[in-house]
Amino acid sequence: MKVLSRISDRAAKRAALVLGGLGLLLVGAALFVTFGIDRGAQVTTYSMGAYVQQTVYGPDRDEALQAGAAAVSELDGLLSWRIQGSDIDRLNESAGQGEITLDPRTWQVLSDAQAVCQASQGAIDLTIGPVSRLWDFGGDPAVPEENELAAALERVDYTGLLLGEDCAAALRKEGAVLDLGAVGKGAGCDAALAAYESLDVDRAVVAVGGSVGVYGEKPFGKPWEINLRDPKSSGSLGVLRMKTGVVSTSGSYERNFTQNGVTYHHLLDPATGSPADSGLVSVTVVCENGAQSDALATACFVLGLERSLPLLEEFHAQGLFIDEEDRITVTGGLDFTLTGEGYTLSPLPD
Repeated sequence: MKVLSRISDRAAKRAALVLGGLGLLLVGAALFVTFGIDRGAQVTTYSMGAYVQQTVYGPDRDEALQAGAAAVSELDGLLSWRIQGSDIDRLNESAGQGEITLDPRTWQVLSDAQAVCQASQGAIDLTIGPVSRLWDFGGDPAVPEENELAAALERVDYTGLLLGEDCAAALRKEGAVLDLGAVGKGAGCDAALAAYESLDVDRAVVAVGGSVGVYGEKPFGKPWEINLRDPKSSGSLGVLRMKTGVVSTSGSYERNFTQNGVTYHHLLDPATGSPADSGLVSVTVVCENGAQSDALATACFVLGLERSLPLLEEFHAQGLFIDEEDRITVTGGLDFTLTGEGYTLSPLPD
């Protein structure tokens, strides 16, 4: 965990942190939050390959900032396959060799996310690692050779992740590789929110990359206002209002590259091993569970609008979909006001 008390101009541009008259706006991710005139205590750290921004109100706010940052950093140390000796690294190394015992926090994240994998019939797959490493969106991305992609796909199978009692876990297939990039930031919000619960905190908000979690009520029972980023600019698409839970966004614009005139995004369809082609540009999901909010956003992006609706209902979640024709569809339980230009609100399909 790195504490960023002062950010250089270059880093500030990368993070896209803008101090506005009404509060701190995190616009480098897909979401940013308006806090109001009373900004509380704030800190920005770096974990999970993303900026972690917290704002906390209440007597224990300074302690809560430290606890929240530590919780996210510790979870990163458990979930990152890139960290040697992490729980996920150990589980990957033991693939095909039997079960190991995980930290309870790791096991819970896997359990929460695996529920979405199963309900979506693999539209999101935690064992996507062999394929995601080939594409290498976090490093030097390139389109894989067809034979390499086919071989990697043979090692992808969400049903091969086995979770047992007493935090036991195993990967049934030799060569299987977990990659929790699609759920880690939502899980990080869960970790920070849990840290606040044991302290005297009135209310708080935490943003980890493209996920934002809220804790407690704003004065007079007003909802938190989450500004969704316009996929075509760094401005606001509109305002989403929520009182509890975690909101996560998966968008094709977040990470991509162009090769031979074709643009490839990082949201891979586990069935094909290639970027999902569902006609969507972005999916935002609100759910009480942060890991599931993150997982659902990815699964819904892969499934497309119509196939996503029963999935959202199963997890008591709400969603906002933006398609390639700049049409926005919002599920009934979501309080959203469109402010961006060039978009139209579209009704839910019959």
